[in-house]
Amino acid sequence: MLKLPPLSLYIHIPWCVQKCPYCDFNSHALKGEVPHEEYVRHLLADLDADLPLTAGREVSTLFIGGGTPSLLSSEAMQMLLDGVRQRLPLSADAEITMEANPGTVEAERFSGYQRAGVNRISIGVQSFSPQKLTRLGRIHDADEAKRAARLAAGLGLRSFNLDLMHGLPDQSLEEALDDLRQAIELNPPHLSWYQLTIEPNTLFASRPPVLPDDDALWDIFEQGDKLLTAAGYQQYETSAYAKPGYRCEHNLNYWRFGDYLGIGCGAHGKLTQPDGRIIRTCKTRHPRGFMEGNYMDRQHEVADSEKPFEFFMNRFRLLEAAPREEFTHYTGLQQAIIRPQIEEALEKGYLIETAQAWQVTHKGKLFLNSLLELFLTEE
Repeated sequence: MLKLPPLSLYIHIPWCVQKCPYCDFNSHALKGEVPHEEYVRHLLADLDADLPLTAGREVSTLFIGGGTPSLLSSEAMQMLLDGVRQRLPLSADAEITMEANPGTVEAERFSGYQRAGVNRISIGVQSFSPQKLTRLGRIHDADEAKRAARLAAGLGLRSFNLDLMHGLPDQSLEEALDDLRQAIELNPPHLSWYQLTIEPNTLFASRPPVLPDDDALWDIFEQGDKLLTAAGYQQYETSAYAKPGYRCEHNLNYWRFGDYLGIGCGAHGKLTQPDGRIIRTCKTRHPRGFMEGNYMDRQHEVADSEKPFEFFMNRFRLLEAAPREEFTHYTGLQQAIIRPQIEEALEKGYLIETAQAWQVTHKGKLFLNSLLELFLTEE
């Protein structure tokens, strides 16, 4: 029996002060002023065009990402969130997150974002080391990062997150742990701790830096995980740690194969229809084309053969067990379809199965790609 999953909204702000060499997100270095109100008008028009795909459902989480959303004026943010509320039923206790760079966080503007409805901030710190920040092309320094975190803590928000990276060019174990210690000292309710990966079409891909080897990376992860656990953080996803009660609800909805509207340059959406079809949308990447009113780049229906891989690619990133009934609820497919793959995963020790759920084992986490490949369809 198909059940419509929870619905989230993602809004993309494409500009940043300068492009970082590791970044493969759809971001564009700012030339001149941000077209604040003009872009917001286009965002709301884009939302209007997608409303028929939402089946009138309530939105439980909203995430404003980028780029650097904190380049948007607080007045434009107010206009944007007011416009969203006029068009969509937004849950009364919706988690509303905005990404911010420490160098663009100003106290006055931040209070304005909060008045507009933002109740969770995600601050892109990445490192506290001046050398590493320079290497990563970041424009803030450690003091600005700490100031931004203290500002977020003092605003009385629902929560805030610090983004931190490890496995940086020429990074030693002690340097990685020192970054973590400084982050923990700021006491964020949520910490995202990502391993740097070299993505295609980035500056680092064309001129690759020397990164720590696999053994060094494992040591960093093992020691860092112990530090975080001792400080009261619980890992709930590959790169996400939170104090009890502070997990990121928006990201949880992605990983649980929930639905999301994607609005703005290059944003992706996944929307389950009442008839069981799953529609994926992708918006025009470049601001120029988007602001000419050409919002939709492409839209397609997910084939039944692709649904198992898409479901598990998200679900198995989480450390929590995956309720078996959700497979049918969210894909409309019977479990019998994936029985051979599940049996193989059980045999290889990647999964544990109960009558209610599937749980990825420690071995399954280490060989996550091999586990997911079982669900890939042959072309």
